[in-house]
Amino acid sequence: MNFLRVELFDFHLPEELIAQVPLKERDASRLMVLQKDNGDIKHESFKSIIDYLQAGDCLVLNNTRVMPARLFGMKEDTGASIEILLLKQYEADVWETLIKPAKRVKEGTVITFGSGILKATCVGTSDHGGRLLKFDYEGIFYEVLEQLGEMPLPPYIKEQLDDRERYQTVFSREIGSAAAPTAGLHFTEEILEELKGKGVHIAFITLHVGLGTFRPVSADTVEEHEMHAEFYQVTDGTAALLNEVRSNGGRIVSVGTTSTRTLETIASKHNGQYVAESGWTNIFIYPGYEFKGIDGMITNFHLPKSSLIMLVSALASREYVMQAYETAVKEKYRFFSFGDAMLII
Repeated sequence: MNFLRVELFDFHLPEELIAQVPLKERDASRLMVLQKDNGDIKHESFKSIIDYLQAGDCLVLNNTRVMPARLFGMKEDTGASIEILLLKQYEADVWETLIKPAKRVKEGTVITFGSGILKATCVGTSDHGGRLLKFDYEGIFYEVLEQLGEMPLPPYIKEQLDDRERYQTVFSREIGSAAAPTAGLHFTEEILEELKGKGVHIAFITLHVGLGTFRPVSADTVEEHEMHAEFYQVTDGTAALLNEVRSNGGRIVSVGTTSTRTLETIASKHNGQYVAESGWTNIFIYPGYEFKGIDGMITNFHLPKSSLIMLVSALASREYVMQAYETAVKEKYRFFSFGDAMLII
């Protein structure tokens, strides 16, 4: 059996191409259009996305909302500074977290935040060196977070974000993500209205993005990598709309790898049908995978050797995608969360 080497998904990315701040206008990004059948490339502006979607198609957006998930506190006994990143809710008031420095936080450690209006006690450990923290507060947890927390920008972004809403999509509704579904950041209300006016259906799913999605794959072969599980939800209305679009011959175009993974999780379980359900998915899509839930995808330009570039390479072939990335570097496209977009169709 031939295993896929992770090195096959590596490429050289000059640091200056990593977008540090969002553009002034969300839809001012560039758009690379990649034909998945033959590798042809066109260079467009993002606003021209309207020209590539037809009446009867369905655009699927992830309506998750990013939590201000980075908290700065201190150990109650020593006053030592502790940085916490909320990953996902484990049970009532218990969260899986990443902590710096982790070695200072053992079971029973109490951390206080914001003059004590929020406290956390370490109640255990999780995989990958994380800590389980039980929080104590008054009122509504997310409102306390809004008051004390900061946006969890990825480590490759060094600049401060002036407006935290620029790390949210304009259609974000369901709070729970540790990172933004960044392909959706390009959309404006105006573009969505124009698409609807053209007869393009708009559907929403929810997948709460975890940080594991963005990390480079550390294994030598793709098959050795394990994805972290993320929570997803699809409503009755969305499932019915997607099934109707498919039966009428329309295309399902997902916005982002998160929407893609949600749709493929469901379609894989239900013989290509869309069903309303919620649960946890750790689906890992890489070349060789046969897509059952989508026909095209809008996505950003991803990190070398990440599971995201592997997913994209499954849709348009590794050769075409790596050629497209080589072109993107040469043409000085902006990369990663605040970068430019690619349409694969």
